[in-house]
Amino acid sequence: MADHDASTGDPYQYQGPVIIRGDQVDRSTADQRLLDTRGPSDWVHTDPWRVLRIQAEFVEGFGALAQLGPAVAVFGSARTRPEDAAYGIAEEVGRKLVQAGYAVITGGGPGAMEAANKGASEAGGVSVGLGIELPFESGLNPWVDVGIHFRYFFARKTMFVKYAEGFIALPGGLGTFDELFEALTLVQTQKITTFPIVLLGTSYWGGLVDWLRDTVLAEGKISAADLKMITVSDDVDLAVRLMVEASRHHVSSGGPT
Repeated sequence: MADHDASTGDPYQYQGPVIIRGDQVDRSTADQRLLDTRGPSDWVHTDPWRVLRIQAEFVEGFGALAQLGPAVAVFGSARTRPEDAAYGIAEEVGRKLVQAGYAVITGGGPGAMEAANKGASEAGGVSVGLGIELPFESGLNPWVDVGIHFRYFFARKTMFVKYAEGFIALPGGLGTFDELFEALTLVQTQKITTFPIVLLGTSYWGGLVDWLRDTVLAEGKISAADLKMITVSDDVDLAVRLMVEASRHHVSSGGPT
């Protein structure tokens, strides 16, 4: 029920911290819209309702992963075929991360993500898949032991960063680039610390690093220290070792285990 402003006579209404006046006042209540099934259902598509869905994704993600323990996120193309060399490398990455004491987190899809999950699962470790609702991919790969399916990219990316202690990226496309540059930005701005980022595949990633150095750094858009956030290698053992060393440094410096 709306009140009326004593000076103007205009109706006004509080909805939590929000005040609305005049024609914006809603003559129905939230309870009425919820319980009156004969009324319109458009309200389930409104921004306030969407906020609850977003909140639910965070709650489910936090609840599912809170006890995960040390983990590393592995990224790579969903289009990597089983006969590709990168598929076998991703399997090796998953296996060796588990042997080093890590759970493996991927985007849960096919290709390189499936391979990393497979390597982790076959090694007896925890294989996590954080899927995303897309028009051209469906479901999680069969090697995922703990799977969460997200509507929203930003909620999903928060889970990668919060529960992973480092990133290993194999050759990938726009999704891999998105995760890579998200991580680089968070490290550069010190939103996350002691967070190694390894790009596996010198022939694939070398051109990107050359451009960052020869163009972006040369024009003063980043600093030399920013380039040191990235390690490019073909050595899986090196990638895993950098994760282990960063974890040890984090613990010795007083960070949470």
